[in-house]
Order: sequence, then structure tokens, then C-alpha cells
Amino acid sequence: MGFDSFRDFVHKLDSAGELIRVTQPVATELEITELADREMKKPGGGKALLIEKPVVNGVLSPFPVAINTLGSHKRMAMSLGATSVDAAAAELGSLMKAKPPTSLRETMKLLGQAMDLRHAKPKLVKDGPCKEVIHKFDAPPTRTEPWPKAADILSPIRNPQSAIASPTLLNLPILKCWPLDGGRFITLPCVVTHDPDTGERNVGMYRIQIYDERTTGMHWQLQKVGARHGRRYYETGTRMPVAIFIGGDPVFTFAATAPLPDGIDEFLLAGYLRKQSVELVKCETNDLEVPANADFVIEGYVDPTEPLRDEGPFGDHTGYYTLPEPYPVFHVTAITHRKDAIYPATIVGMPPMEDFYIGGASVKLFLPIFKLNFPEIMDIALPAEGVFHNLVFVSIKKTYPMQAYKIMHGLWGMGQMMFSKYIVVVDDDVDVHNTREVLFRLCANTDPQRDSLFTKGPSDVLDHATSEISSGSKLGMDATKKLPGEGFKRPWPPLIKMDAAVKAKMEALFSP
Repeated sequence: MGFDSFRDFVHKLDSAGELIRVTQPVATELEITELADREMKKPGGGKALLIEKPVVNGVLSPFPVAINTLGSHKRMAMSLGATSVDAAAAELGSLMKAKPPTSLRETMKLLGQAMDLRHAKPKLVKDGPCKEVIHKFDAPPTRTEPWPKAADILSPIRNPQSAIASPTLLNLPILKCWPLDGGRFITLPCVVTHDPDTGERNVGMYRIQIYDERTTGMHWQLQKVGARHGRRYYETGTRMPVAIFIGGDPVFTFAATAPLPDGIDEFLLAGYLRKQSVELVKCETNDLEVPANADFVIEGYVDPTEPLRDEGPFGDHTGYYTLPEPYPVFHVTAITHRKDAIYPATIVGMPPMEDFYIGGASVKLFLPIFKLNFPEIMDIALPAEGVFHNLVFVSIKKTYPMQAYKIMHGLWGMGQMMFSKYIVVVDDDVDVHNTREVLFRLCANTDPQRDSLFTKGPSDVLDHATSEISSGSKLGMDATKKLPGEGFKRPWPPLIKMDAAVKAKMEALFSP
């Protein structure tokens, strides 16, 4: 079953020995980043951190900050309610391959899968914990509950400045991550928009720069679904409703980043993974719906009649700062939250970071979908050094000439894989998660001119190396064993391997 709140997830991490509690006051400006960066660089991603006393502009926040909560394979699996990410992927893969049953046993098995799917559809409820405290900016608050005091959430905290009159973007514990950042950024926002033509919902993750207590930047990139929705509102000049929620079940964060096809509701994936329908509540100041168990909800709109505003710089997942570019302005009309809310955050920068584990989980869960289109694919890996899309390793069971090039072209045509700058294809006996092994095959099995493919296509707008924003070149490399018909006219030599019997004998004699 899913988590009822982000606090529940934090408690689960704590009981599993996956959490470090930081009890000293730590500033949200740069200091939390330094602590988190040190932890994320540890082998295996280190531990999650709970900053119990975050300090915002010299004032102690009543809300603790949780960071690196998804920054390991174990914690990523825990967020999905699974024993491992591989187990969750196997379950989804079996569903994708479901065939008409031919026996009673198969019928019962398929029925069980259908019962799981009934939890995928979200359901609307009248109220939820995310509305325990409501502050509207265009009208008086609809409830009288006071802003929670720090002592009601964490103990002991002794700071007379910890009480805040009402929530605004300036007093939530939002991080300034890196020294040259243009300001403070919400780094784990789930941004809800609707297609104005079809009504289809999208939940995406686009960083949010704080301009003042009521306005932010809305960094939805050119190729993102939120940007497509926005273009339709700009074409009609109609005010665009937007809702941002933070926290709640951690599976929401994963679903918002997952490479789902356009038009597929992310709450369907979240409901399936958590085996429990996502309960949604209607926002206070617009008609969008957000999870009832979210920790924070920021409601508002984008006005297509007003000019764009520079957003950035921002220390990005590329390891470099992305420089200022014009983006839409988001106007806040209400902020609601749980009384006992925890503020989840992340940082990005020089890899490895927390996002490596989130991206790795996406690849594993959606590998069965890749295999439906390309059954020869055995595995895919996105090394941390490639910051998601810059470098892709693919292993295939090769049976005919030029098959590696088919895979390159196919992957470049699938969703966010279009951003991949380098694709290396290897044989099925290579562990693509072992970068050393892949590089050995790349160096040993390729002739640079014969086995390289240059092409052009879309690129990530965050990529500072391309000559033009959002477009660039790509390189594919065929590091597989060459077959007749691929320009290789000599016998292919065998790979050096020890005799299996000798290995077994030496292991028996000399293993501890």
C-alpha cells in the first residue's frame, strides 16, 4: 500500500536505518546543499537527511527539510513499495506481456493483475490533509487554524522567531542550492496542468524559481508536455490554471519524472505502483486536482498576455549552470499545507546525485515497454556520468547485420530518449551497468570510422554545449561483434576466457 504522507515515508526510512537526523540549525541558503552533496557522493548514495531545524533568512522554519530520500537503489525501491526496483519492473513487465488465459490457473493469475489495475484510477474526495491550513492571497483564509509552531512538529526547538504569520514563498524552507543560482528554487515540484482541448491531465517536474512571495518562474522546457499545454493557452490568450504540489506519497515524485507517453495520466502510474487509488481534492482557487495527502499545494495561474521573464541561472543536473532564459511567470493565488508537513527537496549538480537513482528506476520500469518495440534489447543503462540522457549503453541479442543501427535510430525516436547524445550498443554478454566492461568493448570492438554514426536531432535545452539551443548532433557507436555484411572481412577473434573446469577447481582449492 502507498504512504499516507511524506512523513510516513521518512519514518519508514528512519526505522530501516536509511535516515540521518540533522539536529543543528542549517541555513536553506547553500548550507543544506553542502551537507546533501557530501552525502550523495558517498558509495551507494549515502543516507537520506532530515534537516530538523532549517533556517530561512535567519528565521527557524517550522517545517523540516528532507533531502536525498530517493538517493539509493534501496530507498528508491522503498518509495515504490517494492523489495527492489527490479521486482517492481518485473511485475509491470508481466502485465505488459499478459496474454489471453488458456487455463483456470492462468485465468486466476490474470484476474489478480486486473484487481491491481483497479487501483490505478484516481478518485476525487471532498477534503484531505493538504487543506489543513489554507492561505489565499486574493481572499481571506477560509480556515482559522494558525500556522503550526515549531514545537508542535519537532522537539526541542527553542527559537522565539520560529512562528510565522502565514505561508508565503518567502518563508517556506525553499533552498538556494548553489552560489551563482538566481535565487531560491523548488526542486521537487509536481506541476499539474490540463490540456485545454482534451482535458487530459499532466503531472510534470519543472524547477520553480522564487521571484517574490507571490510569483515564480515556470521552467517548462520546449519539448515538455506542460509547455505544450501552455502554448495552447498562449494561442487563445486564456489564463492558464496551474497547481504545484510537494510531498505526499513519494511515488508521486517518481511518476512526475517518469517517461510516460503524452496523454497518459501520471496518477494512473502512481496508483498502480502504490496499489491504492490516488485520492485527489479540488484546488481552492482553480479547478485542478491534487493529491489529498500532499504536504504543500501552491495554486495559481500563468497569464499568457504578460511578457516572459528571465529565469536562472541554476546549477543544473548537467554539472554546469544553465544561464538565464525567458520563461512564463507563475502567479500564486493560494498556498495550502498539512499541519505536520515536511518539505522534500533535492539538489542537482556534478554527478552522482540523487537524480541518478530516480532515472535508473525509470529505465528499469520502462524497459519492458522498450522490449515490446525492440525485443532484441536485453538491457539499458544510463551511467551517472552521462547525467541521464548524454550517454546510453544498450545491450542487444544481435542476429543480423546493422541491427545496432536500427536500435540507435529507434531509441532516438522514443520520447525523452531523443535527447540522448551518445548511444553505445554492445552484445548481450556485456553488463551495461558496468561502465568499465562497456568501455573495454567500445575500445576493442570498434573501428571509429566504420562503426560510428552521426546524426542530428532535438537536444535538451539545458545542454550548454550545443551550437543552437534545443538542437544538436548525436553519435551512435556499434561496439558489437561484427557480422558478414557489416564491412568486416576477417575472422572475428574469440574473447579470452579461462576454462570453466579450471576456474571451478581453483575456486574450490583457494577460496576462503
